[in-house]
Amino acid sequence: MHDSEDKVRLDKWLWAARFYKTRALAKEAIEGGKVHCRGERCKPGKEPRIGDEYLIRQGFEERSVVVLALSVVRRGAAQAQLLYAETADSLSRREAAAALRKAGALGLQTDGRPSKKQRRQIHHFRDRQDS
Repeated sequence: MHDSEDKVRLDKWLWAARFYKTRALAKEAIEGGKVHCRGERCKPGKEPRIGDEYLIRQGFEERSVVVLALSVVRRGAAQAQLLYAETADSLSRREAAAALRKAGALGLQTDGRPSKKQRRQIHHFRDRQDS
């Protein structure tokens, strides 16, 4: 772990904190607008500071984390978790969202593939929308 005076890029810190498997994926997520600080999009070269709060979106999950330490070295998961702390509000929101997904309340559960008749109806509906 490094002192707060050392320069660390945000993409490198996210990689070291094990939010992303590679630094390239971290950079891609930042450029794609999936990482925010104080409600604004970040750049990969931004230097995180201790106490900064970041909103990180990964798939269905959205985490709000506070930077506790800086590191440019990727270590084990136990040491990586010492670099940040997830806010209590973020934890409760993620647990609630996971429960909704598990219950199938988001409409992601289907009865399988549509039948031939249902496919015809879908194509007919789409054709009418294009006209």
